[in-house]
Amino acid sequence: MKIYTKGGDKGKTSLMNGIRVSKCDARIELLGAIDELNSHLGLAKVIAEPKLQGRLSKIQRELMLIMGGIADPRNPEYRVSDEQIQVLEVEIDRMENSFPRPKLFVLYGGCEQSARLDVARAVARRAERRFHKVAQNYGADHTALKYINRLSDFLYETARYADYKASSEPNDEIMQQVIKNVMQTFNKRI
Repeated sequence: MKIYTKGGDKGKTSLMNGIRVSKCDARIELLGAIDELNSHLGLAKVIAEPKLQGRLSKIQRELMLIMGGIADPRNPEYRVSDEQIQVLEVEIDRMENSFPRPKLFVLYGGCEQSARLDVARAVARRAERRFHKVAQNYGADHTALKYINRLSDFLYETARYADYKASSEPNDEIMQQVIKNVMQTFNKRI
């Protein structure tokens, strides 16, 4: 089966339920924002520690479920639950209590992990705004909308935690590791 169908060449695409809509339909814009969010989570996941990798993978699967519900809103198989929102809330609360965080404006990019998570958070906020537009025009699964809101909070807190962990590592230890890596690379070339 070919990846291209040529069906979208005239600016239309199909939702999962077969309905043809414009590619600039609010639902398609929302699906695109969530797809972009999922891609940024993948980018954050590849450099994350194993526990966070697992959590981000689970979130990616939950986002695919939400996308299914947007594309086929009458299908009950594509629903997130209140329990999935509670899992995010528990994680947010756990992180908030695990490190001191000053209540100041944040300059993003304290470390690579937090920078990737902050981009994902910004995309999550955009998806949430688009979700509200879809809800106004077509109706929406309000549990899924709540999930996206909580997810952006989770990503913000996870990014701040990554910044905290990066700033608390001894600089001498980091510098020694950099020197060791450079020397290993240099020795391989000789």
